[in-house]
Amino acid sequence: MGRRVCVVGVGLADGPKTPDMNGLMLEAQAFKRALDDSGLARDEIRGLASAGYGGMHEVMLAEYLGLTPQWLESSSVGGSSFEFHALHAFRAIEAGDVDTVAIVYGNNQLSASGRTLGTGGGARRGGGAMAMPHPMAYEFPTGLTLVGAYAIAAQRHMYQYGTTAEQLASIAVQMREHATRNPNAMYRDPITVDDVVGSRLVADPLHKLDCCVISDGGCAIILTTEDRARDLPHRPVYVRGAAAGMTHHSIQGMPDLTRTAGAVTGPKAFAEAGITPADVDTFQMYDSFTYTVLVCLEDLGFAPKGEGGAFVADGNLRLGGRLPTNTDGGGLSNTHPGMRGLFLLCEAARQLRGEAGDSQVEGAEIAVAHGSGGWLSTMGTVVLGTEPA
Repeated sequence: MGRRVCVVGVGLADGPKTPDMNGLMLEAQAFKRALDDSGLARDEIRGLASAGYGGMHEVMLAEYLGLTPQWLESSSVGGSSFEFHALHAFRAIEAGDVDTVAIVYGNNQLSASGRTLGTGGGARRGGGAMAMPHPMAYEFPTGLTLVGAYAIAAQRHMYQYGTTAEQLASIAVQMREHATRNPNAMYRDPITVDDVVGSRLVADPLHKLDCCVISDGGCAIILTTEDRARDLPHRPVYVRGAAAGMTHHSIQGMPDLTRTAGAVTGPKAFAEAGITPADVDTFQMYDSFTYTVLVCLEDLGFAPKGEGGAFVADGNLRLGGRLPTNTDGGGLSNTHPGMRGLFLLCEAARQLRGEAGDSQVEGAEIAVAHGSGGWLSTMGTVVLGTEPA
């Protein structure tokens, strides 16, 4: 049918610390806020997507939210799951399979488990080495942590292209600058490059401040047809293009530690949207680690391969720079409740609606949300715009 698809509702749950709320409650709060924001009635939501909790979570969530959807999506591919969801919802609405879809996520990871992610804390829940998916069952006992996997890739980029720890640190500094303008961000005190490289070394070359925060939080977006969007209160944000893919599961299977599936998904989504990297006004990127940002900037064509370090060190990610990135403070300073991919879509939509407050990118017309999942394993790229493609 080729119908145009729009984001019409955005909702953020409380955070970054919500000790009295579990993940399901955070999802419900985010959904209710997105629904109110959209102006839609609850019974108009005919599709639901969610990820991260195991079998049938989206079914339980639908019941909890009072929904009886005819279209369900539960792809769970790590932090980029929600860009996959947006892609699939985009295609389904475009084709006429469903009219309106909510994508919802919430997690109280900080309150539930504290700072154990990537440091072996999962064993506290009764798992052992062989309970992990193969071949990680053979990697983790040797000392390879989640952070260590990213550190291996960062080391390779440094060796191959001369990237420095200071260049990586500049990414964290610029994300913190954005967080200082966000009253809800987990960390708001300014930091310097020296602060980053002087923070505790977690896995060489990644320091504590090169790593994302762990928080509570939740997020939801609602997508529907252009025809329905015209009658709703907010300016519609068009989905102009989307693509997703993977290259490997565990880090030892990554074909090239300096290249991700974003080198395919970025150009593919940009081509569908009818844009080039130079047309992008703001980039909402999954900053699990500073290296994630660096390699994906290159893969999507914002900087030539190997020159991402110089690009970020020049301050191009700042508000007013060539590519304002993670204007809410990102995962490095704002919020990261287990997975962050949906927050990228929320902030991209808010920017295009002119609702980003002190972090608003003036005249923003094209925004890109790019999620990364696993160990640089899965990538999803979604192009949003104030006008259709």
